[in-house]
Amino acid sequence: MADDDDDVVPIVFKTLVKTADKKFSKVRDIPPHIRAPNHYFSTVFKAYTKLWKFQQQNRSKLTDAGLQRWEIGEIASRIGQLYFMQYMRTSEVRFLIESYIFYEAVLNRGYFDASHCKVKDRGLRFKELRFYARFLQVSLILNRWEMVTHLLDRFRALVDDSNKTFGEASFKEWNIVMQEMARFMKVDAAITNMRPLRYCFMFDSYTNSLKYVARFHARKVLKLRDALLMSYHRNEVKFGELTIDTFRMLQCLEWEPSEELYQKQPVDSRGNAGLTNQSYSSGLIDINLVADMMDPSLPPNPKKALLYRPSVTHLLSVMATMCDGLPPDSVMLIYIAASGNSGQSQTSVTQRQKYQSARTSNVSESNNLIPQINFNEKESSSHPFESSLWLGPSRTLGSNDLYPGDLIPFTRKPALFIIDSNNSHAFKVLHGAERGEPAALFLSPSRPTFKSPLGDVTQYGSQFTLFLTAPLLACCQMLGLTYSDVDAMEDAQSIVSTAFSEWEVILCTSTALDLVWAQVLSEPLLRRLILRFIFCRCLLTLYQHEEGKDLYVPVCLPQLPDSVSPHSRVVQSAAIALTKHLKVSHCFRFDNL
Repeated sequence: MADDDDDVVPIVFKTLVKTADKKFSKVRDIPPHIRAPNHYFSTVFKAYTKLWKFQQQNRSKLTDAGLQRWEIGEIASRIGQLYFMQYMRTSEVRFLIESYIFYEAVLNRGYFDASHCKVKDRGLRFKELRFYARFLQVSLILNRWEMVTHLLDRFRALVDDSNKTFGEASFKEWNIVMQEMARFMKVDAAITNMRPLRYCFMFDSYTNSLKYVARFHARKVLKLRDALLMSYHRNEVKFGELTIDTFRMLQCLEWEPSEELYQKQPVDSRGNAGLTNQSYSSGLIDINLVADMMDPSLPPNPKKALLYRPSVTHLLSVMATMCDGLPPDSVMLIYIAASGNSGQSQTSVTQRQKYQSARTSNVSESNNLIPQINFNEKESSSHPFESSLWLGPSRTLGSNDLYPGDLIPFTRKPALFIIDSNNSHAFKVLHGAERGEPAALFLSPSRPTFKSPLGDVTQYGSQFTLFLTAPLLACCQMLGLTYSDVDAMEDAQSIVSTAFSEWEVILCTSTALDLVWAQVLSEPLLRRLILRFIFCRCLLTLYQHEEGKDLYVPVCLPQLPDSVSPHSRVVQSAAIALTKHLKVSHCFRFDNL
């Protein structure tokens, strides 16, 4: 009987693996922006829980039957991957932390370590590399910088060894991944020494303005529930499908978890500690999708959809799905970072005229509804047809261009559009052309501002996005200053925080605040973006540009009150204090206050 049982155990194990993998594939194939029912994921987690407990209870029999350590690691790694997928779908940081715990346990147990194998296995090496890449991404988003550095060193050594052992041709893609990682970390190194990008009560709420924020109440109050983050630039800094700009915006739209939530979960007393060693606890295999790990002191994070280099049709499809599912009394943030179509296309003028003529005849009725794009003298060199963002590998006429009019249908629901492009100002036409709800617009400058030329600015990420996510770091980058002097930067941060507190009071007490901004001012994540926009606009407006100042200044629509304009006393005095502290006052032109 014992022999029969020994024969059955491997068969049951393989069946459980097949079942779990099949369920995993179904969940993995669901697009992140699709709000799949929670029971889908619960079912997959239960399948892996059952699989894990079975191998744990029958470990010796399975080992005798030929079970390898990497097979155990693959189960744990899949669970970590499931948690990460659930984080990307829900934006709940607790899932990200659980993913980290599982991956860390796999690393510490050395499940994919092939050093003990007599024969080098190329397939196992690929599994090990995939594990490191996934763990790196989780550690990066969670800001575990020491672990990121450690993993990057291990990954680099592993790729080098793979090139020597199996030949460089077989690992060409992994060499590219390694280069992407190193490039990403080089650009983002400054953030490791600064305050978190996520909203932190300690740094982002201000005692002096709290009572004004608490008393503020608009006729309509909207909550940030959904966000779409999209980036499409040639040669942009990225890791996998996570670009530097979407990475920064992703964290900017989340709450910083409390220290208690960051702590590793205790070992399950029921014996589910199979992934642990004496110094590291792992995630509980008894997976629970209810709010047992939620931080009760924090509001929920808005759900986010990240799109990497989408086609225009795919972008519009995702926007339509999210807009249709937007809950009542909610606002959707749409962040689009892409290069503008500058008119350098090889398409002839005759082709453009023919296309425009056909397009005009086909949509003659809708032309009466959509406002015409007006161009001033400085912009007269750009054909109206070319006022778009370029989303595509080639400049195919029309099919790869995102036009301002393409976004108008999505103004039937409340929305905040952040357009980060050298052609962002073409999207001013959205203001006044809405189809139901007045939209809020943040439009980046057409050109970045730097005291010293940086060469290819795409190698550093967008300056405007950096101002919205890490304003003081963006200021230092603009002026060529280093962020290494901790004491000096803390004093500078104190000046900025004091200014933000004063501006919050002004906004909360202003009678000139447009309803579009008033209805989102109670939302902390959006209020912080508004304050940072004021800061960005102030510095870029007052900077001594040699020519064409309008090209270097961002725009918001509807306009914010004049009391927080770059030339107002309270805003400009903060800029004077900051630039004096940083010893860069000579770079700015201030009014006689």
